[in-house]
Amino acid sequence: MNEHDKFQQEVLENITSLSNDADLQALSRIWIREIAPHKWSYNFSWLGRPAIQFPNDAWALQEIVWKVKPDLIIETGIAHGGSLMISASLLALLDYTDAVESGQVLDPKSSRRKVIGIDIDIREHNRDAIERHPLAHKIQMFQGSSIDPETIKKVKEAAKGYQRVLVCLDSNHTYEHVLSELNAYAPLVSSGSYCIVYDTIIEDMPAQLFDNRPWCPGNSPKTAVYEFIQQHPEFVIDKQIDAKLQISVAPDGFLKRR
Repeated sequence: MNEHDKFQQEVLENITSLSNDADLQALSRIWIREIAPHKWSYNFSWLGRPAIQFPNDAWALQEIVWKVKPDLIIETGIAHGGSLMISASLLALLDYTDAVESGQVLDPKSSRRKVIGIDIDIREHNRDAIERHPLAHKIQMFQGSSIDPETIKKVKEAAKGYQRVLVCLDSNHTYEHVLSELNAYAPLVSSGSYCIVYDTIIEDMPAQLFDNRPWCPGNSPKTAVYEFIQQHPEFVIDKQIDAKLQISVAPDGFLKRR
């Protein structure tokens, strides 16, 4: 076994140890519960755009993108556009590595890799900032409900011809909405890639944290994930990601297609 393989074996042992540490997992949930009133996830940006995400989850996405090498990422929920910039920049890095490996000069706008973003209300100041961003050429946006048949039709049309597709769901977090999104967009995920369902952590938090929201424990993305998984054995929850991250808004939300 070479040194790289030894290191990877150590990492796997670390993750297994984390997965068996119930006390640490409980502590992680307590930390997330206590940080929630401070809106901790609102305090970060990516390449100049606010990204309402936990840094751990952004790192996990990076690892998935490097492994899967998608040519299309579909995201529901745009907000300020930070998540779009995360995905667009990761796809741009794939373009760069392709150019280096092939010895070709990189033409940033020649690649077909892109991000599709969907939101029921793309506010004008956010749209303007996204469209003026240097990575705008890698982003296509659709305004409308992500579960509206017309929106789904437009996205599926835009997704034609792409071979490796990754999906990220992060809009309305009710059970009914997320399950509808899963049924609409998860079939586009390619084998070996992922459908990431964010904010499954709602199910593990106190109900009073969501007094002003339509979602709550029992009516959350995680309940939709469990229902979807029962009906779609081609998807499996990647528990290794959960164990590795510990601090995440998406426990049981990293769905890998077999």
